Amino acid sequence: MNQERRIETEEVGAVPPPPRARVEEAREMLERKKDYLEGFLAQKPAPAEPAGAEPGGDLYEAVIDALKEIYDPEIPVNIYDLGLIYHVEITPENHAKVKMTLTTPHCPVAESMPGEVELRVGAVPGVGDAEVELVWDPPWDPQKMTDEARLELGML
Repeated sequence: MNQERRIETEEVGAVPPPPRARVEEAREMLERKKDYLEGFLAQKPAPAEPAGAEPGGDLYEAVIDALKEIYDPEIPVNIYDLGLIYHVEITPENHAKVKMTLTTPHCPVAESMPGEVELRVGAVPGVGDAEVELVWDPPWDPQKMTDEARLELGML
């Protein structure tokens, strides 16, 4: 039952070139009407509303909410309630500056956590740029946790 498969080939001298696209015809079909954006471009932009950069402002609160979505991998509490965020500032240019620490300098996420915070805060709509500063002074201690975090960890 050994059947041999053969592929037949044919040698040719030349192949006709493929037909060329007619760019002029396509351009006429695809060209936008000149007034397509006229109304949109004539509108003046709405004045910018206050950025809400101060504590209690919309942008500030959105940054805090983003920080509350980041959890310490060893402790089932978000880093904000854990007390790892020391300071949040929104500049007039809507750049976010976050000063944070870790529970210990030997924390396994010491290299990745600041980067994750920067990415999450930078992804908040309205934030132009995010900068994270990792500090060790003052050192973190459990007294910096919110009551919610203490309750979650059974410390109340």
